[in-house]
Amino acid sequence: MEQAEKRIGLIAGSGPFPVLFARKAAARGYEVCAVGFHNETEPSLADHTAAMETLYIGQLRRLIKFFKKHGVKAAVMIGAIRKPASLSEIRPDIKALSLMSSMRKDSHDDRVLRAFAGLLEDEGIKVLSSTFLLPELLAEEGCWTRRRPSEKERRDIDLGWKMAKAIGSLDIGQCVVVANGTVLAVEAVDGTDSTIQRGGGLGRGDAVVVKVCKPIQDFRFDVPAVGSRTIRTMQEAGVRVLVMEAGKSIVFDKEEMVELADKYGISIEARVDDSGQYNKESSG
Repeated sequence: MEQAEKRIGLIAGSGPFPVLFARKAAARGYEVCAVGFHNETEPSLADHTAAMETLYIGQLRRLIKFFKKHGVKAAVMIGAIRKPASLSEIRPDIKALSLMSSMRKDSHDDRVLRAFAGLLEDEGIKVLSSTFLLPELLAEEGCWTRRRPSEKERRDIDLGWKMAKAIGSLDIGQCVVVANGTVLAVEAVDGTDSTIQRGGGLGRGDAVVVKVCKPIQDFRFDVPAVGSRTIRTMQEAGVRVLVMEAGKSIVFDKEEMVELADKYGISIEARVDDSGQYNKESSG
């Protein structure tokens, strides 16, 4: 493979996953050229890239110029970008303003991201699924931990799955927290960790977390992702079950994640979408 083909662009949002992706890509022999964002991207990402530039949201010309300077022909998008809290965090250039104008009043996250991906591809930068390089990171079906969900937790999982798919179809979020037949928290702009903390506080040790792929999911961005930090957040919040969608969720540090879950008595399962009915075979 030519060196140019061994170079990948990374548009990095918040959280640990951009760093984990960069490390694994570099271990595969890829040069990672990353664009991060002020007050979003982990500064340590720079330690795992061949080149990195930090921008403000809206600086699309600089983003494109950076990738072209480094010969990037393909890029991935990993990590969440929260909605800016103030105008000082946004510096839209002409390209960004043009993109926003073309969207008119349609500000749904997925549609904005698709328009952004289309702009990059018009510039010769193909946007790939974040799993193209590391398919082994996709969650395998089954229970991964010593502890398995109880019958009561299975009923909450079924409800959580149905509700998570419903909010996903509305482009709201991917994650819900449920306990005793009641939805305690729904993911919105605050992200998965905050949702777990909110729901766990209300669940008093009985809550389960369900995180799924949106029915309208575009796998080039915002693929559901979990890791050891998810388990630590669950432990702090008193949540004892995590269920994700098999084959459609990314798991970056599975060994550490399972080790922590077993230590804390947390159950982790990955299940396929089977029309809302819990797959009891995966739980023995």
